[in-house]
Amino acid sequence: MPSRNTNLHLVSDSTGETLNSIARAAIARFDNAGVIQHRWFLVRSRMNLDRVLEGIEQEPGPVIFTLVDRSLRHALEETCGRLGVPCLSVLDSVMDLLQAEIGLRATEKRAAQHVMDADYFRRIDAMHYVLSHDDGQGTAGIMNADVVLVGVSRSSKTPTCFYLANRGVKAANVPLVPGAPLPPELENPPCPVVGLTIDPVSLIDIRRHRLKLIGAGGVRVGENEYVDPDAVKQEILAARRLCAAHGWPVIDVTRRSIEETAATVMQQVELWHQRRGTQAAPAPEDPAAPVLGPHS
Repeated sequence: MPSRNTNLHLVSDSTGETLNSIARAAIARFDNAGVIQHRWFLVRSRMNLDRVLEGIEQEPGPVIFTLVDRSLRHALEETCGRLGVPCLSVLDSVMDLLQAEIGLRATEKRAAQHVMDADYFRRIDAMHYVLSHDDGQGTAGIMNADVVLVGVSRSSKTPTCFYLANRGVKAANVPLVPGAPLPPELENPPCPVVGLTIDPVSLIDIRRHRLKLIGAGGVRVGENEYVDPDAVKQEILAARRLCAAHGWPVIDVTRRSIEETAATVMQQVELWHQRRGTQAAPAPEDPAAPVLGPHS
């Protein structure tokens, strides 16, 4: 256990998305790290920065920042030097490398990644698509999907689709229900289909929690196939066999985060397009986990 907590100040003139991701990835490498994060976002004036400097002085600790305005950056670095706290601009080394390779100077433009351009509207369009094609809705729209996720109930299909939509990927999802036929659109799908599977014990825990949330706690577990261990095992096995019969790759999400699952889905999407010589949808930025092949 750490002997004391460490204050970490995140200072950005934009939404702080970059700093949040960097801090989360870095802190995760330390077991039992006692890190208290202080988030200072949309810092775009000296008045905003004065509040930040006051906070750093009251609770000193390392500062990582992304500030474009030179005067604000200088004031922050000067104060950190006076207080004796480390201060790091997290994008400097990357920008220096790219400027040297590209041969151009980067423009001093804050929030450059948050512009309402074609990519922005593509992400919004994908989000609308997911809302309209969640849990087997609007199966005719599968013809316009970039990828279709299939799997038993509560196997992370919906959150994975929303994560993909935030990367501009139109992802539909179709539940595999025992005894229910597949939508005819999946007999000869125009896009990749990827199956999601999960360990039966983990799935039962998730489903029991779900029943409690929706007020179905009074249902006797032994009489409910939704959480019956034998029924759940057979349901998962049937879903795997269905995917294998159609040649759809299957990803085990049991110990995967949504980000890892989404990145692995996009690996399969790229493989599908490579085999057909077509262009794949944009891939998520996160590093992918290994891909599992079809299960039988």
